[in-house]
Amino acid sequence: MTPDTADTSAQAAASALEAAPALHRTPGSAQADAAHDVELAVLAMVGTTVFDGGLLERAMTRTLTNQGVEEGSDQFERMLRYARDTAGMSKLAVFSHLFEDRTRAAAANTFFERCCDELIADGIIQAVPGAEDAIGWLREAGIMVCLATGFGRHTQNVVLESLGWMGLADLSLCPADAGRGRPYPDMILTAVLALDVDDVRKVAVLGDSCADIQSGLRAGATTVAGVLTGAHGEQALRAAGATAVVQSIRDLPVLLEPRSA
Repeated sequence: MTPDTADTSAQAAASALEAAPALHRTPGSAQADAAHDVELAVLAMVGTTVFDGGLLERAMTRTLTNQGVEEGSDQFERMLRYARDTAGMSKLAVFSHLFEDRTRAAAANTFFERCCDELIADGIIQAVPGAEDAIGWLREAGIMVCLATGFGRHTQNVVLESLGWMGLADLSLCPADAGRGRPYPDMILTAVLALDVDDVRKVAVLGDSCADIQSGLRAGATTVAGVLTGAHGEQALRAAGATAVVQSIRDLPVLLEPRSA
């Protein structure tokens, strides 16, 4: 560890982003009351705090062709669609599904990370507008922040370094740090333990993918919110169980503001 995304396509995310109001609360949810006690916010990276500029798609395309999958073939399109739909999940887990041979899956993951390095070096990664301010608000309000990703540790560190975000959050986690990635709850529970939070109900989770929502609910977090700047749209996020949907991370302080009431 070092201090410091499912079931539908990204097309749904784009349409929802155009139509949705800034903040949608799930009727009857208890999140407003629970937000008063939030001690830790676990924030997804790509699609939530970071725009990848097509990093996933481009690196995945290079990796699949490197593994002998012909670009444009039915197999290629099926694999690429799976990578899109499982945004937020461990990339090694994705490759383990795509390639049953474990050695081949590991080789594909290594090549994928190398492609990511090259693309990040070209400046493809950018912060979501308002992300730094939102993280700053959280920390000033006494809420610890964990940045979580489905990428490997090396890629996560390269992203953080490229944005000048090393030390921005209290903690950063990748699947290897916790044992399993999303949709399992391991990264959230690891953050709870590492940061000495005494109750998982004091955790708020924000992510752009169904896997983010599933992991937050499985961990027992009370506030598990979806954001419309990434992989999945409002309908999918709500179907996954999101307690709220916000337009972007910049709306997170509005969502959690009741804590100061």
